[in-house]
Amino acid sequence: MKISELSKWTGASVRSIRHYEAKKLISSKRLDNGYRDFDESAIEVIKTIQLYLGLGLTTDQIEGILDCKHHNPQPEMDELCEELLETYESKLNEINNQINLLDAVKHRLEEQVERFRERKAQHDKTGVQS
Repeated sequence: MKISELSKWTGASVRSIRHYEAKKLISSKRLDNGYRDFDESAIEVIKTIQLYLGLGLTTDQIEGILDCKHHNPQPEMDELCEELLETYESKLNEINNQINLLDAVKHRLEEQVERFRERKAQHDKTGVQS
């Protein structure tokens, strides 16, 4: 199938599909006219790529996962890929660190808002800035 058809089937832009191919996440054959010809299996691979991108993984991380899945003779055992577990744990740690940082920033902002409100209330009450 042509790249435009693959784009319609998956919702991925033509530019994204070219990027996935450049990163070796998917492959195509070249027709005599130079056009890319994708196999039907590219649809599922792109949907998988989109799923992992939605989880915040990088294309390099996704490449490791796809390699693991490709070399695993039992697709139902994908969860046993060490790379997959390591990638998930790494992403989970990254997200937890981001949450902790955001929580600290949120706490500082809440303190600033409270101080501002107290000063404003004092000013409104007395007409004098503290």
